Amino acid sequence: MAAAEAAAAAAPGGGSCSPAGGGSVPVLFCFSVFARPSSVPHGAGYELLIQKFLSLYGDQIDMHRKFVVQLFAEEWSQYIDLPKGFLVSERCKVRLVPLQIQMTTLGNLTPSSTVFFCCDMQERFRPAIKYFGDIISVGQRLLQGARLLGIPVIVTEQYPKGLGSTVQEIDLTGAKLVLPKTKFSMVLPEVEAALAEIPGVRSVVLFGVETHVCIQQTALELIGRGLEVHIVADATSSRSMMDRMFALERLARTGIIVTTSEAILLQLVADKEHPKFKEIQNLIKASAPESGLLSKV
Repeated sequence: MAAAEAAAAAAPGGGSCSPAGGGSVPVLFCFSVFARPSSVPHGAGYELLIQKFLSLYGDQIDMHRKFVVQLFAEEWSQYIDLPKGFLVSERCKVRLVPLQIQMTTLGNLTPSSTVFFCCDMQERFRPAIKYFGDIISVGQRLLQGARLLGIPVIVTEQYPKGLGSTVQEIDLTGAKLVLPKTKFSMVLPEVEAALAEIPGVRSVVLFGVETHVCIQQTALELIGRGLEVHIVADATSSRSMMDRMFALERLARTGIIVTTSEAILLQLVADKEHPKFKEIQNLIKASAPESGLLSKV
């Protein structure tokens, strides 16, 4: 993964300091020689802590390192690895600690370690999302490529009762999971269970709508779980091009890889001698839209 991979190991023990009620809870965020007070919502978990570290120290965090989040435990008078399932319920002190092992992942993709995430490509979004017809076309091309290469596909639909199902142009034949949701992120318990069933998954290719909401929140949760994320710029859009642009810039700064559908498909075959190269090549030639969407990245 090209982002900070923060691994929270299970550990005994609990948090420190005084209890707080509902609303926000004060937290001291420590990194390197720095300590910055802030707050998080009561009940915040691992992902929100990671996001807060990135917002406070993003420019100083080496995204090519692995990290562990630790919590100061009064009973031990020292930091311990963040307990599994930890939720902030009282004021506390946490720190982000770089591990000594340097990451060597450079964004390489292989079919055996990759899964595709198709996010909320639904009928009711058609009139509102910029370049929606083009991202449908590119999304369909990606799903055809996934079928050719035997790559698992996970699909979500945001509140389909109100927003409709996935558009008819997107062929979901062979998808591992098609799941309704109300949460913006695709990282649901069912999705995590499906990922656990796929051996050796390292990379997620993510596309759909909207870039600054469901795509962004999904990507941040996935890197928090140690996965490398590739966002397909020509298959991802929003109602506002400004929202889309700033979301892609923010995600790229966190180490997420922003790329294109053609780059993804050719990286997955990797060699002209690949048995599926001709089919992938024909797929690319037959269905590449000329919308100008990539000029908006």
